[in-house]
Amino acid sequence: MADMRYLFGQTSLTRTLFFIAGDILLISCAIFLAFFLRFEGQIPELYRNGTLQATILLALACSIPLLFKFNLFALSWRHVSTRDVLLLWRALTIGFLLFGSLVILLKGLSVFAQFPRSVLVTSYLFSFLFIGILRLGKRIFLQMSIKGDASQKTSVIVVGAGDAAEQLVRSMIQQKSSYLPLCFVDDSLQKQGMRIHGVRVAGTIADIPGLVAEFKPSQLIIAMPSAPSSAVKRAVELGREAGLKSIKVLPSLGEILDGKVSLAQVRDVQVQDLLGRELVSLDTEALSHFLKDKVVLVTGAAGSIGSELCRQVATFAPSAIVLFDQDESGVFMFAHELNNRFPKLQVHLYVGDITDKEKVREVFAAVQPHIVFHAAAYKHVSLMEQDPLEAVRTNIFGTKAVSEAALESKTECFVYVSTDKAVNPSSVMGATKRAGEMICQAANEKGQTRFVSVRFGNVLDSRGNVIALFREQIKRGGPVTVTHPDVKRYFMTNPEACLLVMQASTMGKGGEVFVLDMGSLVKVVDLAKEMIRLSGLEPDKDIPIVFTGLKPGEKLFEELLTVEEREGATTHTKIFSAKLSFPEPELLEKSLRRLSETRDKKSVREALQGLVSSYHPLA
Repeated sequence: MADMRYLFGQTSLTRTLFFIAGDILLISCAIFLAFFLRFEGQIPELYRNGTLQATILLALACSIPLLFKFNLFALSWRHVSTRDVLLLWRALTIGFLLFGSLVILLKGLSVFAQFPRSVLVTSYLFSFLFIGILRLGKRIFLQMSIKGDASQKTSVIVVGAGDAAEQLVRSMIQQKSSYLPLCFVDDSLQKQGMRIHGVRVAGTIADIPGLVAEFKPSQLIIAMPSAPSSAVKRAVELGREAGLKSIKVLPSLGEILDGKVSLAQVRDVQVQDLLGRELVSLDTEALSHFLKDKVVLVTGAAGSIGSELCRQVATFAPSAIVLFDQDESGVFMFAHELNNRFPKLQVHLYVGDITDKEKVREVFAAVQPHIVFHAAAYKHVSLMEQDPLEAVRTNIFGTKAVSEAALESKTECFVYVSTDKAVNPSSVMGATKRAGEMICQAANEKGQTRFVSVRFGNVLDSRGNVIALFREQIKRGGPVTVTHPDVKRYFMTNPEACLLVMQASTMGKGGEVFVLDMGSLVKVVDLAKEMIRLSGLEPDKDIPIVFTGLKPGEKLFEELLTVEEREGATTHTKIFSAKLSFPEPELLEKSLRRLSETRDKKSVREALQGLVSSYHPLA
């Protein structure tokens, strides 16, 4: 019995035997009916006494093995698709062509001597019809009974009428879910009035308020994973305007890795869905060439950026990923995640501080990385204002230690993860990150390793980010704290930032500072209001917003390039090259020596100003 289960795959043996028996019966009935119609209900005795039986046996011998070969006995009855129908057509077409050829070859036998040729075509058509109905029967029944007990279902309007929306509604029907699709809305004029799985496309996105009043749904589901966030935002706003409290969204195509849509993927609308970020296009061939079969080391691997870099790198089949972080619990748990998601991938983990030169050298000597993504850093502006010595130790001398180890081990490429706060820095953190860029530029001249820096702004939902802070404050009932009503920041999603970092690393010839296109500046107060609304509450009514004043080192808005920096286009529309001048090696080393000998906050800031001429601390 176990062997038979293995033979038929994972499908139930009972269902498999049911399909085999059903197909034998239906093909037999199809051939009998073909003879019956050919002779207008009076089958001659000549055919009844041998030809009919021989024809059925030969047809079964030709068809059943092919149905088995095309896995038509191992399908899920509930999830039969058009692909399965096409496979059925191919199997029966080949089977009946073989059957017809054998009938011609066997004409010398008495049972096939006077075989009526029309029976071949008719029995083929009936077999396809009967077996197709058997396969589709359950799905047709489920679709007919979708409205069942509508009072117990969540009625929804589906925004979008493309492939994703079709798969979503099909999933509602096939799984007997608690959802009842009332209609689709889609801006395509060609789709207006169409029916998909019996559900009508009743209007465009602009018609949402009217359709909500007409159909009275409980929920709006936005199923447009490839649409720009402006369309998602418009649908959300119109849904809110119509009084809907429950609005959900299907994730972007980047989040739906296998391209298959299910009800389990529908989630609440999140702030990143509404920020205007477009899908990232990648040169996957260049990335594959860059990463495939390489040993990739990531510092700060347990952090938000480092961990997402590892996830994205793992999809391009490196020979190994090396996780290096001082957070032992974080790196341990993340290693388990990678092992579960990518079981064939070699994952090595090392616990250590990047400022420990000997430890860093040991790790590099042990793994001999081809590529390094240096994401370990202190990033909180106000905290680093309080402790500038720690910012210098980690962000500057830690970067120096890792870059020197990369040179010694002849690493192919070193990618430094920088920030928009390195541009005209007003904070210690920004100045130390600009110093890190300078260290990488200088290191690029010392060996064969290509050093590349990549700048970007705030990453949504990174650890300690303002999004996480707002979410916690809303959960507590407020108030939500914003530093200043006019403060603006660039935002991008974690996967987008990491994918563009990887793409930029394939472009660099060495010494460049790449800048990611961050889109438009976003008012932080607008972000706070949107998050409050996404929680089903009203800003300054249910949740107050309080302005606390700018923190030490903070600007009203960040820049991506200085006036002096020459912006250069690259082969990717979202990546630019800053083309900064290289630091003078002697001056850099002198400034670094001075920094290493400094032990008080005031002297640290003065030494940083000598190193980074564009650094101007805010009073």
